[in-house]
Amino acid sequence: MRVVIYLRVSTAAQGRSGLGLEAQRAAVDTFCRQRGCEVLAEFVEIESGKRDDRPELAKALREADITGATLLVAKMDRLSRSVRFLATLQDSGVRFVAADMPEANEMTVHILAAVAQAERKAIGTRTREALAAAKARGARLGNPNGAAALRRAGKGNSAAIEALRETADSHAAKLAWDIAVLRQEGRTSLRELAEGLNAKHRLTPRGGKWHASSVRNLLARLEARQ
Repeated sequence: MRVVIYLRVSTAAQGRSGLGLEAQRAAVDTFCRQRGCEVLAEFVEIESGKRDDRPELAKALREADITGATLLVAKMDRLSRSVRFLATLQDSGVRFVAADMPEANEMTVHILAAVAQAERKAIGTRTREALAAAKARGARLGNPNGAAALRRAGKGNSAAIEALRETADSHAAKLAWDIAVLRQEGRTSLRELAEGLNAKHRLTPRGGKWHASSVRNLLARLEARQ
């Protein structure tokens, strides 16, 4: 299991002294040893659990999202006590687990976020139905060029095409910052950018490795959004 660790303490005094952080690190270290985790990154926040606008958590979620890793916390309350926030977190699609209750975690969050989960399933059902309708009409789903291929073929309904386009656009936007950093480091060719993204554990929209051709498509999509 590849993980991104998120640690949080409520006060600056705890952050300076290390109290609280040491116990959390011990808990996640034990969890990682037992599960054989590969730690990709660690983020530490000094903020009250009553607030949901936490920059370090946002960074941790982004890292987990674009690498396909699992967000790991020591205790569930290190994330938030807010039902709304937990629902939003689950709806984001990022997998996460608490070291103190790894088995019960998913059930707990499912109960807390029942309404949001129901709506997400409804959206997923409509998308699958749209894709099935496109396939029945003869559209070739799964083409690496995504929605562009459907448009060129003139097949598939608008809902299926829009779903593919939005997914690709969203993924591209998440990687814009990484592309900018790699270019600042002097990586300008498609091959170099692909190697840089793979080194950062960034996944393609289909969850695979980057190649020059897929980077070319990514850059074209980013340029179209400007």
